[in-house]
Amino acid sequence: MRHEAITGSTRARGSVRTLSQHEELPLLRDHLLRLDRTSRHDRFHGFMDDSFIERYAERCADDGTVIIAYFEDGVVRGAAELHPPQQSPDLIPEIAFSVEASVRRQGVGIILFRKLIAEARAKGYRNLRITTGANNQAMKALANKFGAHLTFSHGESTGIIDLTQHHQPEPATSAVLGAVDAARAIANLNRAYWNMLFRMYGWGRAA
Repeated sequence: MRHEAITGSTRARGSVRTLSQHEELPLLRDHLLRLDRTSRHDRFHGFMDDSFIERYAERCADDGTVIIAYFEDGVVRGAAELHPPQQSPDLIPEIAFSVEASVRRQGVGIILFRKLIAEARAKGYRNLRITTGANNQAMKALANKFGAHLTFSHGESTGIIDLTQHHQPEPATSAVLGAVDAARAIANLNRAYWNMLFRMYGWGRAA
């Protein structure tokens, strides 16, 4: 598949493209396994072992999740996940992000955010849900740039991005990225993860 080079005023030097769901499953899996302990904790709302991450990546390959990947030197170093509306009780697609330590503070997060929203619009989606920890101010700031209005409930902040509105922030600069720390701004768990966790372990919800 064709790689799209990064343009604009970011420091990122890699490229982005959408992964094929089955053939490239190991690329997503290996990226998530490389996340450092803090990033893995933030991304999955708690430290999860390797076997869980392997099952999670496999589930993404089977349920129609779109993965937009950031590559450097042929290796996936960041990923944006667009989970299909069928995975949410209210049929609102949900999104999640992860970026490895080696490429943080380079604009990767905002690049992935922008590409994911373009993909969602192309699919005809009108809204997206993003969920993050209540204390993750950096992620909330990044989400706000794309029009999400976050509300606090049960220890987390949830926002809806209205795709019928035009929310296109200026290209990321080093100053912006200094304020929006990709180390925690991009590593977050959204409600799609919890739905998946309940399905995996049968914790009180139907499969």
